[in-house]
Amino acid sequence: MRVVLAEDLHLLREGLVALLRAHGFEVVAAVESGPELLAALVGERPDVAVVDVRLPPTFTDEGLQAALAARRQVPGLPVLVLSQHVEQLYARELLADGSGGVGYLLKDRVFNGEQFVDAVRRVAGGGTAMDPEVIARLLASNARNEPLGRLTPREREVLELMAEGRSNAAIAQRLFLSDSAVGKHTASIFTKLGLAPSDDDNRRVLAVLAFLNSK
Repeated sequence: MRVVLAEDLHLLREGLVALLRAHGFEVVAAVESGPELLAALVGERPDVAVVDVRLPPTFTDEGLQAALAARRQVPGLPVLVLSQHVEQLYARELLADGSGGVGYLLKDRVFNGEQFVDAVRRVAGGGTAMDPEVIARLLASNARNEPLGRLTPREREVLELMAEGRSNAAIAQRLFLSDSAVGKHTASIFTKLGLAPSDDDNRRVLAVLAFLNSK
């Protein structure tokens, strides 16, 4: 699996490269600035991009802007944001095309290499990997949205865990529910968000994106 990595801190960048290679990824480019990132993403067309938000030259939003620009040129390009900050506006823009293959992790809340690598694989496969804090920020701004209002508190909990990338079995364990109960909640969520009830993974992604990106 081919990866483009953007991180301006040298030691962290080299550490992430070593971690990814140790888990069988091919790091085709490891860059430190927004312009380098855009060139690498368009030129290499990797299976997934791992991107810091704030990169040189201005350390504001170059990383995410480059990822969004590349995604417009390479539709569906999987992007995993790895940042110290929750940038709600850009997180929404990343979710806006509804194509999946998106993630947003906070650096100080990634507790081990396996968690990070699992998120990279999930995003590369077209899924989502959202940090709970990012989810909470997005949901807070959507609190009065009509689709959200149709969901029960338990359905919201289930969908939030889906956004983190958890399977039905993992959700059942987390919420102390049976697998069948989680399946029923999932089917209800699909219906309320205008998606036909199904266990298909693509519909799970569409449900998560519709939920997080609703305006």
